[in-house]
Formats: sequence, structure tokens, C-alpha cells
Amino acid sequence: MGESISEGTIINWLVKEGDAIEQDQIILEVATDKVDSEVPAPASGVITKILAQVDEVVKVGEVIAKIDVSKDQAAPAKKASAEAKKESPKPVKPQASKKKPAATSTSQSYTLNKNKNTYISPLIENIALDYHISYEELARIPATGHDGRLRKSDVFKYLEEGRPAQFAQPVPEVGGFQVPDLKLDKGKGEIIEMDRMRQMIADHMVYSKHTSPHVTAYVEADLTQMVNWRNANKKAFQDKYGQRLTFTPLFVEAVAKAVKDFPMINVSVDGKNIIKKDEINIGMATALPSGNLIVPVVKDADKKDLPTIAAEVNALAEKARNNKLKHEETSGSTFTISNVGTFGSLMGTPIINQPEVAILATGIIKKRAEVIEYDEEDKIEIRSMMYLSLSFDHRVVDGFLGGSFLRRVADYFEDFNEERTV
Repeated sequence: MGESISEGTIINWLVKEGDAIEQDQIILEVATDKVDSEVPAPASGVITKILAQVDEVVKVGEVIAKIDVSKDQAAPAKKASAEAKKESPKPVKPQASKKKPAATSTSQSYTLNKNKNTYISPLIENIALDYHISYEELARIPATGHDGRLRKSDVFKYLEEGRPAQFAQPVPEVGGFQVPDLKLDKGKGEIIEMDRMRQMIADHMVYSKHTSPHVTAYVEADLTQMVNWRNANKKAFQDKYGQRLTFTPLFVEAVAKAVKDFPMINVSVDGKNIIKKDEINIGMATALPSGNLIVPVVKDADKKDLPTIAAEVNALAEKARNNKLKHEETSGSTFTISNVGTFGSLMGTPIINQPEVAILATGIIKKRAEVIEYDEEDKIEIRSMMYLSLSFDHRVVDGFLGGSFLRRVADYFEDFNEERTV
């Protein structure tokens, strides 16, 4: 249900025990990653047991129901390659294995001790294809071959154990530091239990601060030309395109241009590798009526014109207000904007939306007297000013890149063409 998902909440079963189901039929709804998702049946058959009840939180990989698949309904199982058959008896497939997966600590050990020998033989590749094992999961299997090479027997042994590292989550190394239990006095008062979304936000924020060494840079931008153009054209824009023209689409358009100019701000970190993204997907940190945060995403923002961006921004904002966002509308962002000015904040120090490496905060647009330099003399004018702040991951974004990118965003804001037609 998404690479970063580790647990979900059952919110509704659409079937009951004893019901016959078809493959890909929607059988339940799960709340994950701040949105509600529909879950299809993996096979045709009969629901014999529902193990996870409504409102129950389940980890990725836990069994939530059992389906009795009759012989005439079951899809023919794939067989191991002929070469694998000659060298070893066919193992029990993990779906049919009665052995329980190893404990969480075992799964984590697979994750932390990845194979250094990345060569995958054609034989291993065929077996992995038959059993739907990803390269990432193959890297977690203990290898006994020469120079750490993965052998067929290693894979079969792993399958027979129930694939204990299939859903293992990366565990960040903390360099031996342990958080001390200081027994702080937390005071007395009303106890309010965090809702599911608030718990997820808390986990994501702590994880982000632990993972990325945050550095924040600031610039000030003169938005007078942008403000004047919007004020003069917002009615014509709505009449022509049927869309409200807020500042957010203008920000998204400018930021997408700057990201295109500095592609190394549009990356993520995978161990010792840097993944340079092909797409520019701009996330918009949005406050829900409950006060919780969510990040709907404008996909391929650099390839869309202003009317299209405005339509998507308005649609995503409306869905957010009504809790109608789908999982695909809140995933896949490569860079995020947080408009703290919406709440009257002058500036902010945003926390990076993992696995991105930078996030931009836009402050309130405030009119004030500024000294403007002209060739003949300096003048004091009333200008619409705004502070911009960029938090970036100092593992891969140095001060020069972060500062240059932030300045480029401000330049696009300041150099807005007042003669632009809607």
C-alpha cells in the first residue's frame, strides 16, 4: 500500500465470514498514510475467517483474513525453474507455509545486514520471479556462497522459514546513543489520546529529524509584481477557467521552475546512493479541519500551465477539507511547500517530508516601506514582502546548493511578469 506504510487501521469490512468473493473484488477499507484506501481480494474463494476487526491497527505483513481457494478457482501456481528442480526439491511456498515469520528483531537483522555482493545469477532471478521476491528482499537474505554470493539453497531456506524479512522496515543506526529516561515531570491535567493521524504525524516528524541533519536558510522576496498581477486578474481568471486564483498555484509554478534549474534538490537518499528523480511532483502541506496535516501532490508540475495547476490545487484542497483524498493523491511528492503564512506566521522552520531532501516554507505577505534603488536616486515605496525559508538535508544538500536554489525561487517570485495574460 506504499513504500513508507508500516501499519494501517481497518475501518470497514465489505464482506463477512462465509461470503464468496471474486479476485480483485473490493473487500475492505483501510486507513493508511492519512488517507482511506480500498483493498481488493488477492484471489477468488470464500472468506473463512476475519482476524482483524474494525478500528484495529495492524502491521504490514499481518494476516487479517483467510480465504478458502477451491481448486477450480485457484490460479495455477508457478513452478520453480527446471534447473532449480534438478538441484533441490521444491520448497513449500510461503503462502502455504505453516511456520510463523521470524520475530521483528530477526527481520530487522536482515535489513541491517544487507548482502555486499549484489550479483544475482539467472537461476536466483528465475526463482525470485516465481515467488515474487524483490531485489530489495533478496539483499536481506543471508548468503553462504563464495565472496558472499547468494545461492539457490539460501533462497529456498529463506522461503521455508516463511520469508521473515519480507516486510522488514529499515532501522536507522544511532551510533550507540540511547535516549536517557529522565523521569521528567509532565504535569497534571486532562489526558487526551492522540488520534491515528496525529500518531502517524508524530512518528514521521521524529523520524525525519532523526534521519536528516536539518539546516534552514532564509531569504526575503519582493512579491509586489505578483500580488498586483493576481489582484488585477483573479476575476478574469475565474471567468475564463472557472477556477479561483490563489497564490498557491503561482508558488507551485515558480518552485517547479527552480527545481528544474537545480535537479539535485529533487533527490532522495537510499543508503549510500542518491536517487535523482525523473519527475517534479510538488507537495502542498495542508491543514485539515481537525488541525492535522496532509500533503496532497501536484504531479508533473513542471509540465503543466497555470490554469491546470490552479484546477488541481483547488480540487486537492477541496478533497482535503472533505477527507476525500485518495492514496495516490498524497504520495509521490519529490519537493514540498508549506505555506505558514496562511496562519499569519512571518516565517517558519519546516521539517523535511521524507524521503525528500528539502522543504520550502512561505511566510505571510506583508506590506511595508522599503528602500528601492533607482539609477537616479533611492526611493521609499510600499512593497509586498515575504520571507522564504528552506530546510534541507545536509547529508546531500550543501549550503551553496540550498542557498542558490532558495535565491532562484525568490527571483522567480520577484520577476513575475505583470504583463502576463490569463
